[in-house]
Amino acid sequence: ARIAAAADPGRYADGTGAWFAVVPTGERLAGDPAGLVAEVRALPGPADVLVGGYPAELADYRDGVVDRLPLVGALILGVTFVVLFLMTGSVVAPLKASVLNLLSLSVMFGVLVWGFQDGGLADLLGFTPTGVIEPSIPLLMFCIAYGLSMDYEVFLLARIKEDYDRTGDVYGSVPRGIARSAPLVTAAAAILAVSFAVYATGEVVFLQQLGIGMALAVLVDATLIRGVLVPALMRLAGRANWWAPGPLRRLHDRIGLREDAAASPSHGDMAVLLD
Repeated sequence: ARIAAAADPGRYADGTGAWFAVVPTGERLAGDPAGLVAEVRALPGPADVLVGGYPAELADYRDGVVDRLPLVGALILGVTFVVLFLMTGSVVAPLKASVLNLLSLSVMFGVLVWGFQDGGLADLLGFTPTGVIEPSIPLLMFCIAYGLSMDYEVFLLARIKEDYDRTGDVYGSVPRGIARSAPLVTAAAAILAVSFAVYATGEVVFLQQLGIGMALAVLVDATLIRGVLVPALMRLAGRANWWAPGPLRRLHDRIGLREDAAASPSHGDMAVLLD
């Protein structure tokens, strides 16, 4: 049976409605409570029927998160594109950064599903897999991991663009820029990875998911993505890394973000102090 028990609706009647207290069977509640809520809401009734309780709240919360994911993703990607365009004057660099960031996030979510939803890490971490992941966890991890990944990308692009503007060397500016920013990125990633990994030593599954997922995302992004894929793609793209349509190029010339050129003389310049 799908319903283990149901209270007498007359006990809760007040003349304007009736309240049913329904207790699902254990396998239905543990397997797919959201599916049970959808089935109950789809049942025909003689009047308007509202379904409440924790399973209904969870189902509504999950639907709300899923419905707003496109808006959240569009805002994050849009703001990222605008900021990186203002910094580099390119439309290729922001697109490349977003694609590579999503690649590292895909690794994080894949491990999250395998390790916690499917139970691959259950024996190691000592938890009981339920077959589901609380909807807010992936959204929270997406926002944090994407921000950290873009932070590392800004470090790299700033030094590469600075070298390219100074020398005009399309290919040489990439390794030189990475060499200047790599120590900072590596140190920051190591500190964050260790800090996140500590969460996995606890017994709260939410913190274990956050710790494992974020530590992996930071390490993959700082090593495989920024250390291998970014220089490889920029090498292949060449001058296309800094391409933008004419109108956008002129817009960047007017409102683009630039470091103070007067603060550090370019190569070959000489600063002379006159009394």
